[in-house]
Amino acid sequence: MSQKPTPSPVALPGAEPQGETLRKDIAAAYRNKGADYRPRTRHLNEDGSARYTNRLFMESSPYLLQHAHNPVNWYPWGEEAFAAAKKLDRPILLSVGYSTCHWCHVMEEESFEDEEIAKAMNEHYIAVKVDREERPDIDAVYMSAVQALTGRGGWPMTVWLTPEGKPFHGDSYIPPRDGDRGARYGYLTLLRQLAEIYHQHPQKVAQSSEGLTRAVKQILAPQTSGELPKAELLQTAVTRYRQVYDPQHGGIEGAPKFPSGLPVRLLLRHYRHSGDEAVLEMATNTLEKMAAGGIHDQVGGGFHRYSTDAQWLVPHFEIMLYDNALLAIAYLEAYQVTGDTLFKTVAEDILRYVKRDMMAPGGAFYSATDADSPTPEGHREEGWFFTWTPAEMDAVLNEEEALLAKSYYQVSEKGNFEGRNILHAPEPLAAVAGELEIPDHRARLLLASIREKLYRARAQRPPPIRDEKILSAWNGLMISAFARAGLVLNEPDYTETAKNAAAFLLENLYEDGRLQRSFMDGRARHNGYLEDYAFTIAAMLDLYEASGELHWLQQALALDETLEKLYEDRKQGGFYMTSDDHEKLLAREKPAFDGAEPSGNSAALLNLLRLHEFTTDDRFRQRAEKGLKAFAGSLQTNPMALSEMMQALAFYRDRAKEIIIVTPEGEKDSAAPMLAELRRTFLPNRVLAVVEQGRELARQTKLIPLLEGKKAQAGKATAYVCEQGVCELPVQDSAIFSRQIRKVEPLWKRD
Repeated sequence: MSQKPTPSPVALPGAEPQGETLRKDIAAAYRNKGADYRPRTRHLNEDGSARYTNRLFMESSPYLLQHAHNPVNWYPWGEEAFAAAKKLDRPILLSVGYSTCHWCHVMEEESFEDEEIAKAMNEHYIAVKVDREERPDIDAVYMSAVQALTGRGGWPMTVWLTPEGKPFHGDSYIPPRDGDRGARYGYLTLLRQLAEIYHQHPQKVAQSSEGLTRAVKQILAPQTSGELPKAELLQTAVTRYRQVYDPQHGGIEGAPKFPSGLPVRLLLRHYRHSGDEAVLEMATNTLEKMAAGGIHDQVGGGFHRYSTDAQWLVPHFEIMLYDNALLAIAYLEAYQVTGDTLFKTVAEDILRYVKRDMMAPGGAFYSATDADSPTPEGHREEGWFFTWTPAEMDAVLNEEEALLAKSYYQVSEKGNFEGRNILHAPEPLAAVAGELEIPDHRARLLLASIREKLYRARAQRPPPIRDEKILSAWNGLMISAFARAGLVLNEPDYTETAKNAAAFLLENLYEDGRLQRSFMDGRARHNGYLEDYAFTIAAMLDLYEASGELHWLQQALALDETLEKLYEDRKQGGFYMTSDDHEKLLAREKPAFDGAEPSGNSAALLNLLRLHEFTTDDRFRQRAEKGLKAFAGSLQTNPMALSEMMQALAFYRDRAKEIIIVTPEGEKDSAAPMLAELRRTFLPNRVLAVVEQGRELARQTKLIPLLEGKKAQAGKATAYVCEQGVCELPVQDSAIFSRQIRKVEPLWKRD
C-alpha cells in the first residue's frame, strides 16, 4: 500500500511554530493513520492532506480527534496545558463536548474552523478540549460553574479559567459573531473582551473565580446524613409525576421530551404495590407513544436521544447506547407487567439494533452515533440518514409494500421534516391494514419485509459518524439489558451476548482490581468512575441471575471491594464520583441526580441491597442504609431528581424475595416450568439462584448461605421462596410457586 506523504507543518494562526518534538509526534501519527486517512476539516492542501494539525491528533478520543485539524492550537486536558498557561500568563479556554453532539459540530464549523477566531484563541488563550464522556469529572465541575453563572447548561460548554483551573466566565453554545442567531455578543467579541479583562482587571477576575469556585464546591459538596427515608416518598414522587404528566402523548408535558423524563420503571414498581391503574396507564401510554413516534427508529429499531416536540415525532437524531439499554429494560418490565407483546417486540427491536449496528469486534458495544449525516451532495444535515421521500420508498418496495409503508408510516410528498419524512406510526397496523383491505396476518408479514428492505437500502447511504469508543459504564448498562432479556424472554443468545461483552470488559478494561473508563484503538484509558463500577457490578449480578454461573457474582463482589476501598464516603455514606487517588479537581462530586443515566450512587445502593440478599453479609445492608441516609434530604425535597434511587428505596422497604431453585445434578433444564412462571411475573425486588445439586451446590453455598440445606427433593427440581431468610414450604408445582412469588403488599404499610 502506498503511503501518503506527511504534510509539511503549517503554523497555526496566531500561535508559535510547533516544536520539533511535537512535529515528530504528529508525523508519526500521520504514518500510523495510513494512506486512506481523510482529515475532517475544510482547511485542506492540494493533495487532500490537512493544512493544520494540533496536539489532539495524538489522542484516541473520537471527539478530540474531530478537532485535530482545526486551526486552533488545542491541548488535551493535562499538566502541559496548565504549565503553558502559567508560563505565558494566559487564561485557559476550556471547551467540553462529545463526538455525536449536534451543536458541538455547529460551533466547530462556525468558530473553531474559522481562522480569524482561531487566531484570537491562539493569541490570547491556552485552548483545552475535553471529551465529557471520557472525563465526566471535569464536565461535572465546570458544568456546575456554568449553571451557577447562567442558570442553564448544555454542550458544547465553554468556560474561561485561570491558570489554576478556577472558572471566571462560561456558557454553552456561543454564536461566532455579534448578531449571529440573535446573540448580542458573539464568541469572537467575548474572546477579546475577556482576554482584556483578564490582564487589565485581575482583581475582578479573581473575585469572580473565587465566587464561582465556592459555588461549585457547594453544589458538588457531599450530602449530610439524615434519617432513613420512608417508603411513602414513593407515593410523593408519583403524585408529583401525575401533576406534570402529558395524558395525550405520554411522558412529561411540553418539549423537548426525553425518554427518561417520566421514570416508567418507578411507576411500574408503584403499580405493583398499589394496583393503581392510572399509574400503570401513565407508564404504558408513555412507552406506546414513544414506540410509535419518530424518536423510535422505525426501520433500525433503536431510539434517538430525545424528541424536540411534545408528540415524540421529531427527534434529535443522535443515538446513545445508554438510552437504548435503559429503554430495553423498561419495555421488558412493561411486558412482564402487562403481557402485551408490543413491549416485548420493542425490546427485541432495540437489542437487534444494538447487535447489528453498535457491536464492536470482541463483543463490546460502541457508544453512540451522530445526529448529522452526509447527504448525496456532500453536505452534513441533521437526520438525513433516517428520513425518506415517497420516491425513495417506491424505488425499494413493491407496489403493495409501498402502499402499506406510506400509509402506516404517514409518508407524504410534503414531508414532516425539511421536505422529507420521519417515519412514525400513530395508527395501529390493524387499523391501517383494515382501511387498505389487507388482512392482518398479511400486513404483519408485509411490514417485516418492508422494514428489512428499507434497512438494507438505508445501509447504502453514507451513515452518521459512529463514536467507537467503548465505555465501561455504558457497556455495563447494555450487558444488564441483554442479561435480563435472556432471562425474561428465555433467549440464551441474549445471555451469551451479555457474557461476551462482560468478558471483553474484564479482559481489556480491568486490571489489578481497577476498572478503566474507556477503550479505543486497542488501549484502555482513564481511571474508572463510580458509574463504571456501579453499572458493571449490576451487570455482573444480572449475568449471575441469567446464567447461574458463580464467577459473575464473584466478580461483582471483587468490584465492590474496590468501590468500598477507594470511592465510598465511610463517614457520611454514599460514594464519590472519583477514587481517592484520582486527579484532584476543584471539588470532588458525590453524584446525586438521576438524569438521562442513573447516578452512580443510585445504582451502587441497589447493588449493595442485592449483594446483602445474596450473601446475608449485614455490612452490605449497613452501607446501603448509610447511603440512603446521606441522600435523604434530596429524596425528601426533590424525589423526582432521584427517581432511580427510589428503586433502591423500594427494594429496601420491601421484603425482597430470595428465590432458590435446586435441580438434580445434570438436570438444570428441569427448572424450566418454574422459571417460566418467574418470567411472566414482574418481581423487581428479588434475587435468584438456580443451582444444580451436588458439587455445584456445595461450591455456591460457600458464597450464598441461603443455599445451605436446600436440595432437589425426591429427585425433582425444587423451589424455595424466602424473605429475610425465612422460607415458605419448598415446592415442585409451578402453580404453587407462582402464587408464592406473586404475593405482594403496599410498601407504605412497613414504615
